[in-house]
Amino acid sequence: MTQPPATVFLIDVDNTLLDNDRFIADLHARLDEAFGAESASRYWVGFEQLRDSLGYVDYLGALQLFRTSESREGMSDARLLRISEFVTDYPFADRLYPGVHETLKHLRRHGPTVILSDGDVVLQPRKVQRSGLWEATEGRVLIYVHKEEMLDVVEHHHPARHYVMIDDKLRILSAMKAIWGPRLTTVFVRQGHYALDTAANAAYAPADITVERISDLINFDFPST
Repeated sequence: MTQPPATVFLIDVDNTLLDNDRFIADLHARLDEAFGAESASRYWVGFEQLRDSLGYVDYLGALQLFRTSESREGMSDARLLRISEFVTDYPFADRLYPGVHETLKHLRRHGPTVILSDGDVVLQPRKVQRSGLWEATEGRVLIYVHKEEMLDVVEHHHPARHYVMIDDKLRILSAMKAIWGPRLTTVFVRQGHYALDTAANAAYAPADITVERISDLINFDFPST
């Protein structure tokens, strides 16, 4: 019987491997350009409403809500339809942080790398595919509504004696540490607006390892399989 690897690396996507803040800024600009800032603000109202109700961000669902807020004539507005194209065909590969592929290659020397992300079932996997992360992790991709609540399923799919979780959210890292304890090494990457929210992060214990950039992990030697 094949023994499980000593270590499996679980890695978040948004603002960990990929600059999602840049994507949001580009979407803001495209909506403002197409509809004007006042009208476009309705998209972001629906966006936050969906996040509150679903527990994850749903860019395309928010676009559906935005569509229903338009007049009957406006529902078929070509500008609206082109926003959908902009989101689904966005060049996510251009938003990978510097050194991502080198970092993943370095981690693979010590154990399998697995994408572990929150998100919807349409755009989030599309993002992973278009960024090249699906191929870079050989299809080891898990996407849930609340990944910190799915650790038993994660362990079923990718058993290991030890896990390393790499994320930009201390909240997620703390929740996973509370469940797995010493079986988990938490790595906090200080990239993106969540990671830089010092007031929110003050509520959680520091991670086992903190780095400023994902590429800093190239300098770490983790236990090998």
